[in-house]
Parts: sequence; C-alpha cells; structure tokens
Amino acid sequence: CSDRVWGAMAQTLGKDLVQTFELQDDSSSLGSDSELSGPGPYRQADRYGFIGGSSADPGLGHPPADLIRQREMKWVEMTLHWEKTMSRRYKKVKMRCRKGIPSALRARCWPLLCGAHVCLVNSPGTYEALAKAPGDPQWMETIGRDLHRQFPLHEMFVSPQGHGQQRLLQVLKAYTLYRPEQGYCQAQGPVAAVLLMHLPPEEAFWCLVQICEAYLPGYYGPHMEAVRLDAEVFAALLRRLLPRVHKHLQQVGVGPLLYLPEWFLCLFARSLPFPTVLRVWDAFLSEGVKVLFRVGLTLVRLALGSAEQRLACPGLLETLGALRAVPPAQLQEEVFMPQVHSVALSEQDLQREIRTQLAQLPESTSGPLPRPQARLPGAQAIFEAQQRAGAQQRAKPEAPVIMVQPPEGPRLPRREPQTRGKTFHGLLTRARGPPLQGPPKSHRSSTSFLDTRF
Repeated sequence: CSDRVWGAMAQTLGKDLVQTFELQDDSSSLGSDSELSGPGPYRQADRYGFIGGSSADPGLGHPPADLIRQREMKWVEMTLHWEKTMSRRYKKVKMRCRKGIPSALRARCWPLLCGAHVCLVNSPGTYEALAKAPGDPQWMETIGRDLHRQFPLHEMFVSPQGHGQQRLLQVLKAYTLYRPEQGYCQAQGPVAAVLLMHLPPEEAFWCLVQICEAYLPGYYGPHMEAVRLDAEVFAALLRRLLPRVHKHLQQVGVGPLLYLPEWFLCLFARSLPFPTVLRVWDAFLSEGVKVLFRVGLTLVRLALGSAEQRLACPGLLETLGALRAVPPAQLQEEVFMPQVHSVALSEQDLQREIRTQLAQLPESTSGPLPRPQARLPGAQAIFEAQQRAGAQQRAKPEAPVIMVQPPEGPRLPRREPQTRGKTFHGLLTRARGPPLQGPPKSHRSSTSFLDTRF
C-alpha cells in the first residue's frame, strides 16, 4: 500500500525526494510528543506510555478530576443500556464523544461505537483460529519489516520480542487471512497499534475490521480507489471553503494526494499529538469519515490560512513542510477540537460532493470504481445495520425436520360417515325422542343462527 502512495508522490516530486520522505517515515514516532525530545534509556513514560513524552500530567484546559468522574459515570450508564441509548439518545452519545470519551472507558466504548462487539459475539473463535493459522509468507515478511516503525518510543512497542510487537503481528496477519483479497496495507500498522494500546488483541482485530470495511471501505485495498476519490472531494471542499488556500496549493503544485493519504489512511496517528489523536478517534468512531475531512480542512487552514503563511511558502517543498509543521500549541486537544467541530461541513454536504466527484471520474480510470455507498456514516448507521441484520436472522429460523414413521401392520380401511338425509339443521335439533326436560336454553339471535345457510 505504501508503494502505491509513494508512486503517486514520485510522479510529482521525483525519486530522490520520495526516498527522503521514506527515511523520515521510518524514524517517526507517529504522533508521539516524545519524538521531539528523543529516546533515552532512563526516561519515564508519560500517561499514554510514551517514553520521554510530555503528557505526564493533564495540562491547562483539561477538565478537573470531579468533572472527569461525572463523565465516567454517565458513560458507564450509557454502556450498560447501549441498545436503548443508541436507539433513543444517539445525539447525546455524539455530543459526549465530541467532549472526549474518558480515558478509562475507551476500551469499553470504542468496540460499542464501531460495532466490533457484535462481530465478536457473532463470530466466536474466529480470531483465535486466524491467529494460530500460518500467514502468507509474502505478507508476513512485509508486516515484519514494518513492526519497528509503529510508535517505536512507546513502551509497548520498544522491544522486537515484546508483547506489543508480537500482538501487532498477530492482528495484522489475522486480517490478511480474514480478507486475503485485501491483503496488508502499511497504513494499517499505526491504526492497529493504537487499538492495541487500549484493547485486547481480539477486540482490536474486530475494531480494525470495522474501520476497514464499514468506515473506510476501499482505503486499504490494492487499488485504494476510495482514497483517490476522497482526495478529489477534499480539493473541491478546499475550493469552496478555503479558496485562497486552494489557489496557493494549485500554484505551487501541491495536490491532495501528496499529503492527504498519510492523514486519512492513518487516521491522523502520524500527524497530531497523541491526546488529540484520541479525541479525533472518539469523534470519528461516532460520526464517520466526515470527521477526517473536518480535521484535514482545519490543519490546512492553520498551516496556510493567512497571507503571511502563504508568502512564506513560495514553493512545493516549503508548502509541504508547513502542512507537516503546524505549531504544537495549536494542535492541543482543547484548542484544536472545537475548531474541528465548527467546520461548516455536514454529512449532506459531503455526500453531495462525493456524488459530484464520482460522476466526474474519467471512464478510463484503471481498477475498480469507488463504492461510497458501502461506507456507513458513523456509529448510528452501523448500529441500525446490525440491528436489521439481527432481525432478519431471527425472522428466518431453520425449519425443523419432522420424521413420520408409518404404522406397523396392515392399515385398516377408513369408515365413511353416514350423512345421507342429514342436514346441519338436523344436527342442531333432535329428530326423535322425547322433548328435553327443563326450561329451554336461550340463545342470542337463535332464529338467525338456525337459519344460517352453511
């Protein structure tokens, strides 16, 4: 998958420059604050597990402890009655995801939001069988080369023989066996690594499946057709929402395929401080790909929104550098996320632009056409789809097989009843014999009842 991305970049940048980017990619800590201070053998890990990171304690702007406890209790109550909550109070779920899921409850909430808990219940033993099965040697070699690149300064992934890298290998291998036609994409590495920081391997695997197939279908396959379509959609949104920035990017020759794949494919795990990455994921799992577009538009505006910033980027290299070097203070979660949620991009706007760009794709496009209709817009759509699928399975039970044993011995002839000369009226009255003793029984509308013709 990475070769396809670098191939698109090489057409514009040239081979030497692409190799430079690859070297930078290998040494990146993928979103960790610790990459600024470098590794150290005696450095302590911050509260997210990054060695030498600067997120040891909540900084200014973070909610106080009492408010965090209140939010935790609210989330516990919602998760205890998840089906009722999603059916009747999804707006409450969405707003609380925008505020941020408490760190102690992400392991509980992420599988619920993306529907991975239903996949796990419906497919017991599937992951265990895939984890034990031998992988395709081609994919196993590629995955093995990428393991050390995934958050190398996180305490979970420091050691090549540690449990973190081994679990990551198992999850990525399991997906190549689960979807052999899709195989492995390098961008799945950081996504699976973030999931493993919060979840056991089986739940992390099913969350990865849901992200690849429900949230971002067509992103991690061999043709990456959905990424190319979304790049055109992003350029159109830039033209409408940030016209001056769009004009500058066109003038210096920076197309969206030069920076957008790394953002969207990795869910910004390489591009933002880790606390902000988690907040983006909270909103993404709730509201879908719309959040990725909002985050991307916010980053472009922060990097190139002012005339002074654009003047300081007269060429392609300077512009790409500015997109990768937004000041960290502007990317802190409590500063950055309100700007993301204020972007004027609704789900209807996004779907309208997707349809427009899909209709403009040239007929000579190689590979399969994108299928944006397969993408579900967030947790509510996934919940409703799983509810419908469950109802259909319950409505079609397997028909029981009834075995009828023939009676032993010869079959007696059936005796026909004697009905000659009898009528229904006669059956309702006594034809012979003494009258009935006692008062006659009263019937409602007895006359009409006896006169009824059958």
